[in-house]
Amino acid sequence: VETVARHPKLCKCFHIPFQSGDDEVLRRMGRGHSIEQYLKIVKRIRELCPDAAITADCIVGFPGETEEQFENSLKLMEEVKFDVVNTAAYSPRPNTPAATWDDQIPEEVKSARLQRINDLGKQHALERSQRYLGRVMEVLVEERNVKRPSQVKGRIEQGRPVYIEGNIDELKGKIVPVE
Repeated sequence: VETVARHPKLCKCFHIPFQSGDDEVLRRMGRGHSIEQYLKIVKRIRELCPDAAITADCIVGFPGETEEQFENSLKLMEEVKFDVVNTAAYSPRPNTPAATWDDQIPEEVKSARLQRINDLGKQHALERSQRYLGRVMEVLVEERNVKRPSQVKGRIEQGRPVYIEGNIDELKGKIVPVE
C-alpha cells in the first residue's frame, strides 16, 4: 500500500477479495483472514490512498451459510462501499470438501442472495463513480472502442474504463486529460 501511495506511475486500484463478510464462513472456506484483518487493510488503503478504488470478490450460498451470515456480507459491503464487487453463487467443485457437505444451500436461496448482493454492489459502484464527475482525470488510452469506432477506451488511475472521442492511431499509449 505504501509503495502504491508514493509511486505516481502505479494505478490506485486494489483488488482484495473478501469472499464472505462472516468469520465462520471464511473459516469453513479455508480462508486465512478474518473480517477484522480485512477491514484493517481497507482502512490502511483509505488512509494512504484516499481516492483509490477498492474492488473485491464475494461468494454467496457457501454450504451452511445462514441468512445472518449472508447479512454480514451485506454489512461489510455497506461499511467498505467497494468500487466494484465481482460476485458468484457457490457451485460445488470436484474433489473439494465443501462439495460433499450435507448443508448445501438451495439454488433459489443462492439466486436470491446473489441478486441482493449484486443490487447493493451496483448501488455502491454508482455512488463511488460520482466522485469523478466534474474532475479532470488523466486517462491512459489503450484501444479502440469496438462498439463505437470513433471512440477510444482508456483507464483512469483507479482502473475505471473511460470512453472518449479520438483516433486510436494518435492516442494509443498516451495519457490525456479528460473531464
